[in-house]
Amino acid sequence: MSDFRIETKCVQGGYTPQNGEPRQIPIIQSTTFKYATSQEMGKLFDLEANGYFYSRLQNPTCDYVAAKICEMEGGTAAMLTSSGQAANFFSIFNIATCGDHVVSCSTIYGGTYNLFSVTMKKMGIDFTFITPDCTEEELEAAFKPNTKAVFGETIANPALTVLDIERFANAAHAHGVPLIIDNTFATPVNCRPFEWGADIVTHSTTKYLDGHGSAVGGCIVDSGKFDWKAYAEKYPGLCTPDDSYHGITYVEKFGLEGAFITKATAQLMRDFGSCQSPQSAFLLNLGLESIHVRIARHCENALAVAKFLKENDKISWVVYPGLEGDKYYKTAKKYMPDGTCGVVSFGVKGGRDAAEKFMSGLKLASIATHVADARTCCLHPANATHRQMNEEELIACGISGDLVRFSCGLENAQDLIDDITQALDAIQ
Repeated sequence: MSDFRIETKCVQGGYTPQNGEPRQIPIIQSTTFKYATSQEMGKLFDLEANGYFYSRLQNPTCDYVAAKICEMEGGTAAMLTSSGQAANFFSIFNIATCGDHVVSCSTIYGGTYNLFSVTMKKMGIDFTFITPDCTEEELEAAFKPNTKAVFGETIANPALTVLDIERFANAAHAHGVPLIIDNTFATPVNCRPFEWGADIVTHSTTKYLDGHGSAVGGCIVDSGKFDWKAYAEKYPGLCTPDDSYHGITYVEKFGLEGAFITKATAQLMRDFGSCQSPQSAFLLNLGLESIHVRIARHCENALAVAKFLKENDKISWVVYPGLEGDKYYKTAKKYMPDGTCGVVSFGVKGGRDAAEKFMSGLKLASIATHVADARTCCLHPANATHRQMNEEELIACGISGDLVRFSCGLENAQDLIDDITQALDAIQ
């Protein structure tokens, strides 16, 4: 459906039923698939034929939904994972291993920061963290001879910094490495990073793509544009024979368009088993069918709330990239001219204690770890998602003690403003 616009892809992408087949994507709730001969199944294990044999690796329902997200992003191949964390882990571990190095933005989601700085560090992969606003000298200095990728978020969670995708793509490509972008907050409705030079996109589908808090999941999409063969010495996993699959060389067998996702499926999903369930994929698809309508309302509500907070004398600061005058407003307009996201970050006067009291006073908005949902929810990151970080790490991520992350849902904007007002008034 490459000729259709994003709205049509949201509704009909990924699955085209034939005569007499179900109109809705079917839920193939089966762990296994039957074959008449062991020879036929053997071809699947050798990657010589297309098909399914075990849902830990691939499942038709999941593949239909992955194909839709792939079309929405403008990629060539995609896979679903059990969570956004799994997607980000796979996206790095598919091309980096012990002794390698990755450049990452420091303002990324706290869970991803911990994954990179602690867990993957234990696996021997080193990360250098830089701010999205770093100088050209700082950006250049972050690269090392063993750098394998650059990672960032379109809109950082919850700092709401906006990445200059073209700038970071150019820097990555100058060093012969891909740019990986987590596009969770912007969604492909508002931003398609491949159009700006990114090479791989990840999502926590748990957020806006699902939109209803019904299923945890993730997704990886490959642009099919990064020339792994041109840097074969950097990426032996893609460019040399894989002994665990009878000597297949992924870039030779599946081309630039399919090598990355095939390797991630055949190796990482096989060994780690971070698969999304067919039922979750079905629920995700229901969310995808309406995201182009929902995301506009999220952005509309967030802008109204941001404007209100900007003029409120009980608020010390407001960050929302869609708000005129915001530090990232111009960058946001370049990459997301139709809107950014539904999340507003702000500081409550009185610091950490005041922020916690404010949240306790909310009646409509829920205190929840979740974000980017049809229902408004809020979080105090320093006390929750980023709790494992010390003060220095919090500052590097753009997190202050008074920061409240407010995720505007699909309710009436004035009702949200009224709820904020009464919660602020209740602070003693």
